[in-house]
Amino acid sequence: MTRLHLVRHGRAEAGWEQPDPSLDEVGRRQAEAMGERFADQGPFGLVTSPLARCRETIAVLERRWGRVATVVPAVAELPSPDGYDVSQRVGWLRQAMAGTWSMLDPRYQDYRDQVVATVVELGDRGHDLVIASHFIAINAVIGAALDDDRLVIRSLDNCSITVVEVGREADGKPSFDLIEGGHEADTLIR
Repeated sequence: MTRLHLVRHGRAEAGWEQPDPSLDEVGRRQAEAMGERFADQGPFGLVTSPLARCRETIAVLERRWGRVATVVPAVAELPSPDGYDVSQRVGWLRQAMAGTWSMLDPRYQDYRDQVVATVVELGDRGHDLVIASHFIAINAVIGAALDDDRLVIRSLDNCSITVVEVGREADGKPSFDLIEGGHEADTLIR
């Protein structure tokens, strides 16, 4: 089985009113502390969401290990509903996070399935990885490991590290084991 370290990005400098914010000063310190937690490990392969807050988070490990992260759009943030402007996203997201994937439009179930399929494909490469991603995407992987349909299973803190092992059953179906759930904190949706 391949061990994947799913890192939620550091704290962003802005909320949903900005589509692709960078890390703020706290987020940069969180990313540095995350890098220290990997001090005695690796180097592992690096994968990141294309969004700035993830790229800036994984950059700590790129520098530490002298590697370049592969950008994988499928591990990006949950998309907004069509036609929603930024001011409506926070309310929609709060409501969605209180429910299950099966309660959402099939578009979001497809998003979840794509995140999980991509993580399986990354695991099929056979070497341990660090993946910088987002709150809901990481929860989708946790849900696959626990066979849990909720959008939010763990209230993952910024720069928390969730560890899963991904492999294949004898019949070729993917298998997930949740090794370590990331540190939790109250998640601020702003």
